[in-house]
This record gives sequence, structure tokens and C-alpha cells, in this order.
Amino acid sequence: MVGTVEINHSSVNSNGSRHNSNGAEERLDELRRLLGKTDGDLLKIVGVGAGAWGSVFAALLQDAYGHLRDKVQIRIWRRPGRSVDRSTAEHLFEVINSREDVLRRLIRRCAYLKYVEARLGDRTLYADEILRDGFCLNMIDTPLCPLKVVTNLQEAVWDADIVVNGLPSTETREVFEDISRYWKERITVPIIISLAKGIEAALDPVPRIVTPTQMIKCATGVPIENILYLGGPNIASEIYNKEYANARICGAEKWRKPLAKFLRQPHFIVWDNSDLVTHEVMGGLKNVYAIGAGMVAALTNESATSKSVYFAHCTSEMIFITHLLAEQPEKLAGPLLADTYVTLLKGRNAWYGQMLAKGELSLDMGDSIKGKGMIQGVSAVGAFYELLSQSSLSVLHPEEKKPVAPAELCPILKTLYKILIRRECPSQAILQALQDETMNDPRERIEIAQSQAFYRPSLLGQR
Repeated sequence: MVGTVEINHSSVNSNGSRHNSNGAEERLDELRRLLGKTDGDLLKIVGVGAGAWGSVFAALLQDAYGHLRDKVQIRIWRRPGRSVDRSTAEHLFEVINSREDVLRRLIRRCAYLKYVEARLGDRTLYADEILRDGFCLNMIDTPLCPLKVVTNLQEAVWDADIVVNGLPSTETREVFEDISRYWKERITVPIIISLAKGIEAALDPVPRIVTPTQMIKCATGVPIENILYLGGPNIASEIYNKEYANARICGAEKWRKPLAKFLRQPHFIVWDNSDLVTHEVMGGLKNVYAIGAGMVAALTNESATSKSVYFAHCTSEMIFITHLLAEQPEKLAGPLLADTYVTLLKGRNAWYGQMLAKGELSLDMGDSIKGKGMIQGVSAVGAFYELLSQSSLSVLHPEEKKPVAPAELCPILKTLYKILIRRECPSQAILQALQDETMNDPRERIEIAQSQAFYRPSLLGQR
């Protein structure tokens, strides 16, 4: 605000670094009041799932608010029993010794020796164990602050005020069905923030997309007004290293505005938006095309020309699909392109496409990859293609002048489906699709979407 002077109050957090506490307590108090918290009554926040983004999100909250122990409790749940293999333990040891602040912290906590023993093969480390020390198994190179880890799901969630879904979309329904059993006796309704970027397709009774927030609502009975989605053009490790980032929290106004304020940090700007489901779906759509981008990059030896040709075609397909899903698709253009851009640059889905094309990974290895976690784009390819292949969604083909399923006008999506799901073609097929003489000018695909009555509200479960 003009005319005011802010004093930067800071203190040392459990990671040995200094955090900026200016305004943190006021933001926390404001949220506590909205949730009806009284003095001595902790605001309880728990992250469910400890992948890269879920762990970073919990660590951001711990860094910002963890020093206010009499007002807030921040914890994270992950399944127990996942061992750390020897090669990962060796790499983790190198990371620890390359960071003096981390090394000193572990020595102070009497935790360093176990990493020495793991490097030598004399001890087995576990993922929940190292997470307590601030190491996410899917992001070893980025040490976090120490986290309070719970391995018992019931203990983690039964009285939580805010639950952050950091699970892959493929695991969300199952885990929240378990959670619902622990909430049967609850009097208050929790707030749920979903970070998941992935979708499923439901074909009966009408073709529609099922998102993680819808899965959560169905599994728990928590009203949709208390379920929000947070997403944006973010790379988890860079956010924790305080690279400038922004995101949107989407959902009902009652909670999205105060939560946007609560989550905002100097390097992490959070806006709010009412359109929950469409933003959530778009977060899954960009993962589809990121896999193809990785393939093109590997197959053309990082050719800037080839990558730009792919970008033109894939974004035209994304715009085409967006017109089917959104009544006002232009409002999504900026966020969708930004999220796509960062995912193509450095996301795990683009990396996965590269490794497949180079032959360093195979489809038989599955879509949960060591050191990376779940590759959400694989299931999303299947869901989007199967959904858009339904004849009930037909659109007019511009040349043949006859109704066709929307997927027929999305050759990249169709090719990715043949490569990843049907396994009929090698990765090289993505280049063949780009070189096909029948491939329409990307501009034409966009014009098709803009010139017809494309919007299908039933796809998102709307009327």
C-alpha cells in the first residue's frame, strides 16, 4: 500500500534458513476466525500424498506458518514401507554433503549417521523416514524443511480442518473412500484443496469427464462448496527454491478468497477463480500433449523447428478441445498455454516422452516411475481419447462435410493413444503424424472450433 512502511520480521525455521513472518500470523488468525477456532484450538492442516508437489506444498506451509505452533499444526501423510534403494541412498548422501545447511541440520538432529550407513549398504532407509528429514523420494535433489509425517491415514485426517489432496488422480478415489469411513462421526465439514492433475472418462449414461474433486465429493459426501482445486504453471522444485510462480485456487467464493490470501507468499502469487472443474480439466489436458512434446524433442535431437511445429499443432488441438468443454474458452487461453509451456519445458510428462523415444524407458515399466512418481499424462491420453471418440459428440468434418467424433480432428491425440494405450505404433509415429500431408493447418482447426456450436456442457457434468 502506498504511504506505508513494512518492517521485515524474520526468524530461523527448522531448516536452518530464515523465513519471513511478516503478516503470516495475521493471515493465519484471519483463517482461524473463519473456521471458528478459539484460543488453544489448533488449526489442523494435513497433506494426503507425498509426491513432489504434495510434499513441496506442505513444506511451503511449514516454512510460512510452522513457527506458530500454538495456532496451527501442519502434517503430511504417506504410506509406510516404501524402501529407498541403494543407488538412491548414495545419491541422497551426495546431495546432503553438497549442501552445508542441510548437512549441519542433520548433524544437529543426530540424523546424519543413518545416511552414511545407507550409502554403505549397512542400513535401509524408508520414504516416510527421509520425508521427516525433508527429502521427497520423487525429488531427491531439492531438500525441503523437515516435515511432520504420519503413516496412519485415520490419525492423519480424522479431525483435520484442511485436507490437501496431493495424490495422483488414479489414487484419489480409493484413498478418499477410506477417509470417508473416518469422517462418519464428524460434526464439522472439512475443507479440501486438491492439487491433482488428471481425469477419468465416464461413458455411461452420457460421456463425461470425472475430475479428482468430483471423485472426492462422491467418495466423502463433502459438499462441493468445500472442495477446491489449486493449479498453475508450476514446477515443484523451482517453487520451493523461491523461483517466482503463480497459481489459481478455484471453487466457491466463501473459501477460495481467504485461502488465496492464506497461501500467498512473496514468490508464490495465488489468484482465485470460480470455475473449478474447467481449470481442473485443463490441468490434465496439458499433460497429454507434454508426452508427445518429449517424444518430438528426443526424436529430432531437440530441433527447435520440429518442436515449434509440434507446439503449433498440439495447442490448436487443445484450443479445439477447450471449445468443446468451456462456454467461454477464451478465459482459459492464458492459464492453459502457460501451464502447457512450463510442462513442455521441464515437466515429468515431457521427460517421460523423451525417455520412451530414446528407449531408456518402456511402456511395460508402467506409468509410475522411480524418482518421478506417477506420469499422469498416460491415463489422461486414454481418458480424453475414449471420451472424444463417442459418436454422440459428433462435429461436422470441414472437408468431408459429414459428422465425425471430435477425436478424428485431433490427430496428435489419436496418435498418442495408438502409441501409449493401444501400443500399435512406436514413438516415431508422432513425427509421422506431423509430416502427414493430410494434417490440417492448425489455424483451420481453431476456425472449426470457433465457427460451430461446439460447446458440450454434458462433458463436464453440466446441463
